[in-house]
Amino acid sequence: MLFNKHPLAEVFGFRIDDQSELAKRYRLQHLCPFNNKVPNCTKDRAKNPLGVCSIYFENAPVITCPIRFRQDWVVIEHAAAFFFDEKTRWTSLTEVRLYEANGKIAGNVDFVLVSYDENGKVIDFGALEIQAVYISGNIRDPFEVYMHDPENGHLLDWQKEPNYPRPDYLSSSRKRLVPQLLYKGGIFHSWKKKIAVALDKNLFATLPPLKRVPKSKADIAWLIYELKLQPGGEPSPGRYYLTKIDEIYTEFESALLSMTTPYPSSVEEFMKLLQEKVDESLDFPPNNQVLDSPF
Repeated sequence: MLFNKHPLAEVFGFRIDDQSELAKRYRLQHLCPFNNKVPNCTKDRAKNPLGVCSIYFENAPVITCPIRFRQDWVVIEHAAAFFFDEKTRWTSLTEVRLYEANGKIAGNVDFVLVSYDENGKVIDFGALEIQAVYISGNIRDPFEVYMHDPENGHLLDWQKEPNYPRPDYLSSSRKRLVPQLLYKGGIFHSWKKKIAVALDKNLFATLPPLKRVPKSKADIAWLIYELKLQPGGEPSPGRYYLTKIDEIYTEFESALLSMTTPYPSSVEEFMKLLQEKVDESLDFPPNNQVLDSPF
């Protein structure tokens, strides 16, 4: 299996070289094994979903679908362990609408975990946000080619195809994760409520260094996961399982400051770049044609 030559790692919950009857059934019916809101995958579109759960990058699977984090609901348990005491009664609510003071919608919270007493009265709550990795390039084409012939499609060398799909870590953090923390996280922090963020280890590795604090002083728990392979046997080569590899605690303000503070290069380097562009423009001036006056 040439993982590094094909971008797809998991399709509809199974490795792309899995030819077991269960994997074939999930591909045929477009099913999602990771607790989607409906039995079928609904990613991108309902009628022809883009059933890619993870892609390979540098020979390791990277989670690209937020629903992928729901495997066996371990992410909910890990968040609850940060929010509440061990013997607390709690439940989870999905896609909870969050409002600002002026009535404008601040967004939907992926999960709100709620603790309650023996009468069902809400005592406390915390927010869980899940951040998958965005993709740059074209992922639909290799998916469609693979789905046309899954038994042989996983053997294709896709490296020379245009727009080879890769993780877009910068967009995932700056365009998605930071605004989520700034707006939705800011509201929860103003209420003095805790936040948990679940993300792929590869994405977390691209974040700036975060100042760690003890769990007792933390506002945010960073739940860091990777997909670890549990081997199978023919015709199934095994499956990837969501595994928490680390949990890091930070304060809200320091984490947000670290993620929003730029680390500029030297002004001399920028001046050098400007000089090169000026020299290039002077060597090859634009070919401006002068039109004869119509008068």
